[in-house]
Amino acid sequence: MAEKPTRASDYSSEQAELVRSTCLYVATKLGDMMDELVVVGGLVPTLPIDPTGLPEGASAHVGTMDLDVGLALALLDEGRYRTLTERLRGAGFIQDESEGGRPTRQRWSITASAGTVTVDFLIPPSRETDQGGRLRDIERDFAAIISPGLKLAFQDRIRIRVDGKTIFGENASRDVWVCGPGAFVVLKALAFQSRGENKDAYDLYYLVRYFGRGIEDVAVALRPLLVEAKARQAIEVLRSNFLDHDGTGPRRVAEFIQGRPDDDIQADVAGFVRRLLDQCGLQV
Repeated sequence: MAEKPTRASDYSSEQAELVRSTCLYVATKLGDMMDELVVVGGLVPTLPIDPTGLPEGASAHVGTMDLDVGLALALLDEGRYRTLTERLRGAGFIQDESEGGRPTRQRWSITASAGTVTVDFLIPPSRETDQGGRLRDIERDFAAIISPGLKLAFQDRIRIRVDGKTIFGENASRDVWVCGPGAFVVLKALAFQSRGENKDAYDLYYLVRYFGRGIEDVAVALRPLLVEAKARQAIEVLRSNFLDHDGTGPRRVAEFIQGRPDDDIQADVAGFVRRLLDQCGLQV
């Protein structure tokens, strides 16, 4: 996948709304398959966190450039992926292209008058030889990115009603499964360990800082996942990268938001992650 922009100023509310409207459009086309799909990635914090309920002075999440959709392994076992790909093609999605002009089997795109959005498909590993970041070929022209820990997004997920206009301007309202806060922390921590991007650190911090009624709501979702090896690995990533004021996690959140180090932001990041680990009963 292409690298994410490194600063908040590179994101626009218009693009964020375009991705949200594409998510709604996908839900209208894959309605009876939505139980086997879950929204992950940078769109997640924009869906359960109401920007009108944020503390005074807090900014809305910057959104995302693209849509990430996790696929349940059952789609492969039952052969329903054929229905998925047929619906995508019928809905106007086409294979996206790499910078070199080669088709990308795991990334599809949709174009309307409002703009173009790409959709990346991900799938949990299911074979001993599976490696994170590699592609699982599903059809000749359809693949999904192997994503360690993705199965947790099916264990901890939230059904959210998405209302508004689709990317084609249609009024619609659909229920969408969205990665829950515990699984989101795990997936973003693992992503940060893998690629160290500013946006991953920001996404993780933002959700921990603003989800629900407080940090206990994130801890309640995260605690049951700690029996899983990938969740425990994610905790070690948090310990190693997010607890030190000048650690890579707090520094890269500050770089993303302000374009430079910022003591207040870094202290906030380290403090909230420490509180999350405390609420989970984990020794820091």
